[in-house]
Amino acid sequence: MHGAGIKPEVIKNEVAVTSLCQDAPPPGWTQRYRLRLKRKRLLWRSFRSRRQLTSVANRTRQISTGAVLAFATIRNEIVRLPRFFDHYRRLGVDHFLVVDNNSDDGTAEFLKDQPDVSLWQTQASYRDARFGLDWLTWLQMKYGHGHWTLMIDADELLIYADHQTRNLHELTQDLDARGQLAFGALMLDMYPEGPLGTQRYDPQSDPTKLLCWFDNGPFRVQRQQPLGNLWVQGGVRERAFFQDRTDRSPTLNKIPLVRWSRRFAYINSSHSALPRRLNFAYDGPGGDAPSGILLHTKFLPEITEKSRIEKSRGQHFYNPEQFRSYYDAIVAAPDLWTSKSVRFTGWEQLVDLGLMNAGSEG
Repeated sequence: MHGAGIKPEVIKNEVAVTSLCQDAPPPGWTQRYRLRLKRKRLLWRSFRSRRQLTSVANRTRQISTGAVLAFATIRNEIVRLPRFFDHYRRLGVDHFLVVDNNSDDGTAEFLKDQPDVSLWQTQASYRDARFGLDWLTWLQMKYGHGHWTLMIDADELLIYADHQTRNLHELTQDLDARGQLAFGALMLDMYPEGPLGTQRYDPQSDPTKLLCWFDNGPFRVQRQQPLGNLWVQGGVRERAFFQDRTDRSPTLNKIPLVRWSRRFAYINSSHSALPRRLNFAYDGPGGDAPSGILLHTKFLPEITEKSRIEKSRGQHFYNPEQFRSYYDAIVAAPDLWTSKSVRFTGWEQLVDLGLMNAGSEG
């Protein structure tokens, strides 16, 4: 945790947000120089990573001026993909650029058959490629320049104010009118009632009908230096799996939607980016900036078996040994539901709870 004065706890419509933020002063010339070098190094390693990718279905000629693009690295997500594509096509994504990381469950075949997907494959290490960021940054450099781009995982469903009737083209037009380069979101862990892994799920159905519960707090929010990025922690995974080591609980803030430039680079997933001005587009739950929610569908019934596999693969953390107990706790199939769990009803509820900000258009 980086040093900052702790402000009083803020309660907004029942969501508790402990803010450790303070104004982020502009970095000095030394820090600016180091950040510029860091960004150039990231872009260079992303450029080199192109050699790890094999093109399977390159349909990027379909990409038109003004197209909204989605970028994702995917491995063995055949259960999620039907609803994933249905959701983002409804939101107005025009083209998907996907890296398949050695799937063996039919994912690659499914992706290859999608007419609006350009697909690359790799057997290289996901962890060594900065958890897929090197591959996707290269694709963003080559195809995303000047476009509004989404950086998303297969288990994340972005929603925002009026998303059923206002598509991403309309949202990004609003952002352009404000002169806003990015749009932030809170990743909200959704979970079922009952022990994990014991439910039944139809891949054609809406996962939020099964994963219909969430924790509406508490959350801790702080702004870090020198990037000026937020660090939001809390929620159900901290409650259930990280109570005794809250410093390791998952980071819940993301900047998934950006008007991309080939000079931009994500640092850690889409939690933070360079240049640093992108990080100020999001000020967290209870904040004033327009924002959305990434409904996180991690806890579908396959989660217990997937956790066994990912524990042995060791590809999802910089220090996998420190998180073996986390996987063990999921495999033990706990019931995450409590009497304080909140049932999800829609984006309006999340605005009322202060978890997202509808902006002037909501």
